[in-house]
Amino acid sequence: MPKLKTHRGAAKRFKKTATGKIKRGQSKMRHILTSKEVKTKRRLSAPAYVSDADHAKVARMIPYA
Repeated sequence: MPKLKTHRGAAKRFKKTATGKIKRGQSKMRHILTSKEVKTKRRLSAPAYVSDADHAKVARMIPYA
């Protein structure tokens, strides 16, 4: 079996947790932050996880994470 290549874009965006879930960042946190509520920014800074529907697709892109 040949080695699998890691999708470098996905490797920079996703991390695998100890339980096997895949952690991801939230969108809308890069710029124009002055017009967003503090509550919204705090909620967006919290970790989010890849949904079950997309889990297999993302896991295939980061085989050795």
